[in-house]
Amino acid sequence: MSFPAFNFDNIRKEPLGTVYLVDDDADVRDSLRRVLESQDYRVEAYDSGEAFIAKYDPNAIAVLLLDQRMPGMPGTEVQDHLIARKATIPIIFLTGHGDVPMAVSALKKGAADFLQKPVKMEALLPLIARLLAEAREQRVKNERQSLNEAMLSKLTPREQQVLERIVAGRLNKQIADDLGISIKTVEAHRASIMDKTNSGTVADLMRVVMSANKQI
Repeated sequence: MSFPAFNFDNIRKEPLGTVYLVDDDADVRDSLRRVLESQDYRVEAYDSGEAFIAKYDPNAIAVLLLDQRMPGMPGTEVQDHLIARKATIPIIFLTGHGDVPMAVSALKKGAADFLQKPVKMEALLPLIARLLAEAREQRVKNERQSLNEAMLSKLTPREQQVLERIVAGRLNKQIADDLGISIKTVEAHRASIMDKTNSGTVADLMRVVMSANKQI
């Protein structure tokens, strides 16, 4: 039996991440968009800070390429707006030769980097790739932290007390003496804690506690 040839070109690639591009210069937007889309990035381009803020998705794994000198809201004002909203998107400022002091100030406020125009692709592309990889890694950490926090929140007050002592390295007999309960009761609480946190070992349990940033 013969099968028709499969055209792999028809497989749609998932974008590597979103690049928000904010620049009032249409030529800059168009040239950067072409390069970035050729690298399999999803590009959303805006001609003003106001237009970007109106459409920005805070849940996207993304990088922001942000021009400083624009009519209306300048880049630093966009950054201040994002900081006020507790947005964590990494920002790469696109600057002119006279904007270095501004760029240094933006870095102090948390911008990821700044590049002078005309932008060199050999500097921009590795930077975007690194920042998106870090954003994906942080997303995984945040999701793991939320999951572990949810598991720990299911513990009863007594289980919380037992957990505190497990983390402190106390043995079952010591925990029983501390809490005035039997060793069998401690073992039952311990088994319940391991079950609720999906932990097979004490090392697994410690990772759950540490990932949740829980102060024990």
